Amino acid sequence: MPTPILMPALSPTMEVGTLAKWLVKEGDTVSSGDVIAEIETDKATMEVEAVDEGIIGKILVGEGTADVPVNEPIAMLLGEGEDAKDLGAAPAAAAAKPEAKAEPAPAPAPEKAAPATTESSAEAPRPATNGAAAPAPAAEGERVFASPLAKRLAAEKGIDLSAVAGTGPHGRIVKRDVEEAKPGAAKPAPAAAPAPAIAPAAAAAKAPAAAAPVGMSDDQIRAMFEPGTYREIPHDGMRKTIARRLTESKQTIPHFYLSVDCELDALLKVRTEINNGAPTDKDGKAAYKLSVNDFVIKALALALKSVPLANATYTSTARLVHEGVDVGVAVAIPDGLITPVVRKADQKTLSTISNEMKDLAKRARDKKLQPSEYQGGSTAVSNLGMFGIREFAAVINPPHGSILAVGEGAQRPVVKDGAIAIATVMTVTLSVDHRVVDGALGAETLQAFKGLIENPMRLFV
Repeated sequence: MPTPILMPALSPTMEVGTLAKWLVKEGDTVSSGDVIAEIETDKATMEVEAVDEGIIGKILVGEGTADVPVNEPIAMLLGEGEDAKDLGAAPAAAAAKPEAKAEPAPAPAPEKAAPATTESSAEAPRPATNGAAAPAPAAEGERVFASPLAKRLAAEKGIDLSAVAGTGPHGRIVKRDVEEAKPGAAKPAPAAAPAPAIAPAAAAAKAPAAAAPVGMSDDQIRAMFEPGTYREIPHDGMRKTIARRLTESKQTIPHFYLSVDCELDALLKVRTEINNGAPTDKDGKAAYKLSVNDFVIKALALALKSVPLANATYTSTARLVHEGVDVGVAVAIPDGLITPVVRKADQKTLSTISNEMKDLAKRARDKKLQPSEYQGGSTAVSNLGMFGIREFAAVINPPHGSILAVGEGAQRPVVKDGAIAIATVMTVTLSVDHRVVDGALGAETLQAFKGLIENPMRLFV
């Protein structure tokens, strides 16, 4: 029987994706590892690899289709000895999951189970998007990463996939792994039966949070404005993710804010000297050009390194105190925002941070970042100084424990030795997760940051 190729989960938070482009066509032969399509997530455009060998028998989802749920069939793969005639059963198999949505045919649902009527249409796709693929759940309910063909072979041979080590991309279990595995006791059929019962329960648990209106309804909001006085821009995946994550952040993370003024004159002098002395290539291009933001990233990393308990992430059972300091940096992209992460920023030179940020920012704007380049981190920097913003407070981006909002560096009057003087001053505000960092600890971190910014030579030792 043909094997469905499913919409992959390209990041832990991905629920739907846009099938941007097919790189193969029906009738093409593919092998494991071949790039077959480009998928747009809320953050980036990524290539998708085939996990099995075979022939592309039928493409089920066309290019440009948006909001395709994770684990939804997008194409059918013909295996050895199979041909187009075998695709007769494929549409039924591929349609099994969409039928679970039950939107086109609501009438039969009440006859089957009246209590489940409200869940089936609104929440049926959820089990798939949560990554709990029904064919091969682990005994403890954890997901087993295996190709559809590997799952089918394992079921035929009575092999427990949770005990098989995968050799495919990202450790996925593929056909050869199952063929080389020793047959074991088949998983009892009843063990798989609870999955449908559990899934609706999970969906029902999530339904109130997802569906509960906050404030006015969309129609009530539209009714407040005259028709024709506005235009609607539908939310894309990125805007939906920003709205969801930052709403969750403000609702669940107890923020508190600490601000301090930093004098920049010494830093600006050092920066000019370093940039003027940067080596150049044969075309006269400098090897690096440091920005104030590069100094900010390095200073924040070293400040957290000196106050290790502030370099932490909150979980319900423990604080995760990180060894290295991974700093996310907010990058504005067309109609959105993404936060690529500079890994181990406390251990990198300013020139390395500068060049790495230029590369990350460019690929962020081109939507070419990999999930590993924008996920994780323990803190972040959001700099609006280039827009003339004097000061602001940023919203923490989970799982970070803090975020530093950086304002404009501008000349201001200051008092020195009892007299008025002019200095270049930058106001920064540290937003802190009070569940993991207390006031004094946050103040100690900001004090360390200020000392590094105002004495920039300490960034080099």
